Order: sequence, then C-alpha cells, then structure tokens
Amino acid sequence: MGTEVFWGLFTPFLGTSLGACCVFFLKKELNDQVQRGLTGFASGVMVAASIWSLLIPAMEQSEGAGTWAFLPAVLGFWAGILFLLGLDHLIPHLHQKSQKAEGPSTKLRRSTMMVLAVTLHNIPEGMAVGVVYAGYLAGEGQISMMAALALSLGIAIQNFPEGAIISMPLRAEGFSKTRAFAGGMLSGAVEPLGALLTILAAGMVIPALPYLLSFAAGAMLYVVVEELIPEMSQGEHSNIGTLAFALGFTLMMALDVALG
Repeated sequence: MGTEVFWGLFTPFLGTSLGACCVFFLKKELNDQVQRGLTGFASGVMVAASIWSLLIPAMEQSEGAGTWAFLPAVLGFWAGILFLLGLDHLIPHLHQKSQKAEGPSTKLRRSTMMVLAVTLHNIPEGMAVGVVYAGYLAGEGQISMMAALALSLGIAIQNFPEGAIISMPLRAEGFSKTRAFAGGMLSGAVEPLGALLTILAAGMVIPALPYLLSFAAGAMLYVVVEELIPEMSQGEHSNIGTLAFALGFTLMMALDVALG
C-alpha cells in the first residue's frame, strides 16, 4: 500500500480530529442553527458521495452485464441499508437532542452512547473510502487516484463539523476539554480501521467491488435519512439545514467531477 493510499485512508480521521479540537477554542455548545447547518452540510456531502463516488462507479463496473448492469448496485445498496438497520438495533446509542436511547437496554452513560451514535454512522464512511481505494488499487482504470482522493477530502470536510458536534456536547456534559476532545477524536477512529478492512476484503474478492461500492452507498444513505435529516429539521422551522445540504451536495459533486 503506497503512501498516497495511507494518507487517503487517514484524511477523514484527521478531519474529525480537527473538528474535535474546537472544544479547546469555543466556550459554549454550538447553537441550534449552527448545528442544523453543519448537519445539513454533512448530509449533502454524503448523498453526493453515495451517487458520484459509489453508485455510478458500481454500475460502470457492471456495464458488461448489459441490461442487468444495475443489479449489483441494487443488491449491494439494499445489503448496506439492512446492515446499518441491524447495527441500529444491536448497538445502544443516543442521537443529538434525543432523550431516549436506541438499541438494546443498557446502563452505559449518556455521553458514551452519544459517542457510539457518531461512531455508528462513521462506519459506512470508512467503508466507502476503503472500497473506492480498493477499486483504485485493483488497477482497472475505472476509479482513479484523484477520484478516491476526492471522496477522502469530501468525507474529511464533513467530518470536521461532526468532530465539533460530538466534542462540544461532551464538554457540556461535564467532561474536561481533553476528555471531550478524545471522545470526539475516537468516534472517528473507526473510519481508517473500516477502510483498511474493506480494502483487504475487496482485494480478496475483486469481482465483488460493484456490490461493495453500492453497499457503502446504502449504508451512508441510511444514516442520512434515518438520523441526519431528522436532526437538521427538529424544532422551529428553518431553511438553514436545507441550504447547507445543497452546499455540501454541490461541493462534493464538484470535487468528484473536478478531481475524478
């Protein structure tokens, strides 16, 4: 694995870590409008990445199947949706602004379940980066190094606000700045690990790449629809989340097309 691939896998984690650093500079928890905007932005990036970086390449890699080229994308997409649905029911976690935890009953602290919630939706992001780099390493020319880098950068950009969104509430829960930073940073540690495991799995089964690409897309869109969009729409009506979604979507689309 080359240096460029190593940094590509770790770039999203660096984005989360930098965002978690906000706990050292900001005194108060992010206000609702800012959180809505950041959540909408993350949603837009993830939707655009799912389409341009994952689903379209999945169908392009299956174009030899003719009329049935869509089938691996459909099957992989649904596998990703069901995988995240299963994790949602198996892992106890607590979403922002929610009073009731999801998943099995547990005695875990509220702060721990908040970190688990962010960690849970970082899993598909790590898988997405890993499978795109696996496609690049396969050397078939359909996924370029720059296209893989575009996805890494896009995920890192939307991870920056996520790091802040998790570390600031931990600080408000009474954590020291260092512990709140560590919680935010660790929530993103699953991404390079998931990416590396996905590369190893894809390397063993190259024909499965279209399924893995669309699997990551399904998992990411599950997170967007089930968690992020409801969060950006809570409370008093505001268009900030929708506008930030459009900004994130167009930024990721531009990155993928310009660098891909």
